[in-house]
Amino acid sequence: MLAGKKILLAVCGSIAAYKAAFFVRLLVKEGAEVKVIMTSSAKDFITPLTLSTLSKNPVYSEFIKNSQGEWVNHVELGLWADLLIVAPLSANTLGKMANGLSDNLLTAVYLSARCPVMVSPAMDLDMYQHPTTKENLRKLTGFGNIVIEAEDGELASGLHGVGRMAEPEHLLEAVQDHFKKKETLKGKRILITSGPTHEAFDPVRFIGNHSTGKMGRSIALACAKRGAIVDFISGPVQHLPDHPAIKIQHITSAEELFKAAKESFTEADIAIFTAAVVDYRPKEKAQSKIKKQKENLELTLVPNPDIAMELGKVKKNGQVTVGFALETDNEAENAQAKLKKKNLDMIVLNSLNHEGAGFSHDTNKVTIFKKDNNQISFELKTKDQVAEDLLDVLENLDR
Repeated sequence: MLAGKKILLAVCGSIAAYKAAFFVRLLVKEGAEVKVIMTSSAKDFITPLTLSTLSKNPVYSEFIKNSQGEWVNHVELGLWADLLIVAPLSANTLGKMANGLSDNLLTAVYLSARCPVMVSPAMDLDMYQHPTTKENLRKLTGFGNIVIEAEDGELASGLHGVGRMAEPEHLLEAVQDHFKKKETLKGKRILITSGPTHEAFDPVRFIGNHSTGKMGRSIALACAKRGAIVDFISGPVQHLPDHPAIKIQHITSAEELFKAAKESFTEADIAIFTAAVVDYRPKEKAQSKIKKQKENLELTLVPNPDIAMELGKVKKNGQVTVGFALETDNEAENAQAKLKKKNLDMIVLNSLNHEGAGFSHDTNKVTIFKKDNNQISFELKTKDQVAEDLLDVLENLDR
């Protein structure tokens, strides 16, 4: 499967660097051409000679590669690769990659690379759970990079928990899956709605919800990486997907979202409705800020359009629509009712009763219901992994 693929492996300073030798050997056995970059601190854990022998190529570490002052062209390395994978990824290099710092060959190549980038973190459990680490990993994901989550096990500190670099066999599976899934959606146009809507009742206040748009962003990036053209319509969120195949349109209210979605829906092969649309909006919006008074404030609310249901009424043959249902009670029954009512092909159920699922989290636990009455349940996973699972089911949908 990897025959002829050009893999650029970057190794950082970590006790997990010893796994790079096994990983290189697996890649070469699969037919890949492998080149290796090492940071200076990585050499404290494994020798360049070992990785050069296994990869059958020189190992790169410095900008100057010999006593004659010959330059290592980081741009050429970045353009050579079909895939750059940083394994192990240290907290130090993670911080540099997330913030655009470039003080060594590895980070210079990363900033020059045009190919997909995978990273496999390795650090102690408290470092891995630190808010800055989570934020830096989130940034990398937002840039379109693929994060292979650290695994649970015994760590070099003697502690036990999540922080171990993924095993070489698991890294190989991730690389194989990446190339297997490449451009499976090429030629498809996908509409994705994402984030919350804000329904204003005066110039400074609104009714909304806690949606951050993380799930929609993950799905958009996964679609783009598989070759699709994505029309991404998002309510107010902090973080948006960054990919040349994703066209982003900003909206605020449900009515704005409905108008934008209707315009894009006619050209869409697939529509995925992840937006958390507020069900009701104020009947009237005050023209100036409502001042606080002693009396109770009464607002009259009217229903917002059910975007998935309205577009489901005009769905053409061959169009596929996917909905999301966030439930707290009678979850399966409510999700299946929405599947039928909105003329969906699939609906993704997540529950606020599951820890780590729903709004704001980087993880989600979902069950996918299909219109043929089949359902598939998944364990708690990162939202990036949930997006991949969703697309795998979507691509194999019997239509």
